Amino acid sequence: MIFLAIDWGSVGLKAAQLLLSLSILVILHEFGHYITARWFKCRVDKFYLFFDPWFSLFKKKVGETEYGIGWLPLGGYVKIAGMVDESLDKEQLSLPPQPWEFRSKPAWQRLIIMLGGVTVNVILAFIIYAMILMVWGEKKIPSDSLKYGIAFNDPLFKDLGFKQGDKILAVDGKPVTDYTETLKKLLIVNKEVTISREGKKMNLPMPVDLIGNLVEKRKKTEKPMISPRTPVLVLYVPDTANVYKAGLRRGDQIIAIDSVTTDFYDEFAAVLEKKKKGQSVSVTVKRNEATLSFNSILPQDGLIGFGAPVAPQQFDSLGIYKYVVRKYSFLEAIPGGVRRAGDELKFYIDQFKKILSPETGAYKGVGGFKAMGSVFSGYGWDWEHFWTITAFFSIVLAFMNLLPIPGLDGGHVLFTLGEMITGRKPNEKFLEYAQIAGMVLLLALMLYANGNDWFGWGK
Repeated sequence: MIFLAIDWGSVGLKAAQLLLSLSILVILHEFGHYITARWFKCRVDKFYLFFDPWFSLFKKKVGETEYGIGWLPLGGYVKIAGMVDESLDKEQLSLPPQPWEFRSKPAWQRLIIMLGGVTVNVILAFIIYAMILMVWGEKKIPSDSLKYGIAFNDPLFKDLGFKQGDKILAVDGKPVTDYTETLKKLLIVNKEVTISREGKKMNLPMPVDLIGNLVEKRKKTEKPMISPRTPVLVLYVPDTANVYKAGLRRGDQIIAIDSVTTDFYDEFAAVLEKKKKGQSVSVTVKRNEATLSFNSILPQDGLIGFGAPVAPQQFDSLGIYKYVVRKYSFLEAIPGGVRRAGDELKFYIDQFKKILSPETGAYKGVGGFKAMGSVFSGYGWDWEHFWTITAFFSIVLAFMNLLPIPGLDGGHVLFTLGEMITGRKPNEKFLEYAQIAGMVLLLALMLYANGNDWFGWGK
């Protein structure tokens, strides 16, 4: 029997952030439908966060509308009178159309109501990105400032021809000037990566299923796939650690373990992985101008026993790479937020294209709530990271809802545009069946995504 050690505190923190993020997005998305429906004098029967089959956790009727919170956290809905939606209210639709009903309104008004949720999600992303640029700023690590290049922490990169210390100059011929964008570029590469190795420029051809292989590896480890290559600097060591008692101090640079040279952290980690817990190791450090060696016992976690989250500013001050932070004024942040949202949308569309191409293996990365929760911080509530992820989710929600699938806003938009072009309104029975088919398809996709999260169905 195998017992898995789970950090429930971290899991709970991620779950809380995911729940808050999705609640904000769902409420505002549905508000987009609600406010446009009321604008055109449609009656709104229900406004719910989460779904409420059989019962709800909370509900209160104000005027004509019942506001509530359901128990099934798979989204939310606004029930607009006279509309074929998730409720499949056949009784209301069997009666003659009333002036306050959705089906009585002209096609252009129905189109605006259907686009209301997506519009709010896009505007929300603009606002959040603009806020981030004003409060925390735009953060970049210029690629050409990486003194020691990149550390490739996944063996897959070695198989592809990368070597520790390579610098990535371009992906598919497009320059990569910001290191923080490097991994995103690699996830959508089509043909080749241009690198600089020991001052020489060369191209490495990439396989079509690179993203699928990266997803497979990513599921097996939480280590970053790439990172700036850095020396083994001791920036923090607790006085309770074995290695501290043996002589390690803040400011030391570890240059060897058991006489094996470890000039860089990736070399240090590789040597340490081969050592046994509780084993005595010889640690060689450089302290100012002196070289010192001492023995230490590896603790039960198999780690030396030093380290802490290192702020990029520290590496900047040490000359290992540049860390540039630019804060935007209010007037600068508005176009900056629009540009950032546009860039994230383009990135997501490029990923979506990969998913639709089976040969790329990108479908293996399709995930549900577990995958969504994993992108949040599990080591403390980081508001900058929370809002960055929420803004991206807002872009994703807008894009996914515009897909021409019955049951989504895009399906309703498609039928409405068809009506506006042909002048013929779809039969309500047809819309009902299309809604059912769309809901079945969406449920299947949701089951697949969450099954892929937990059981790797995409393999």
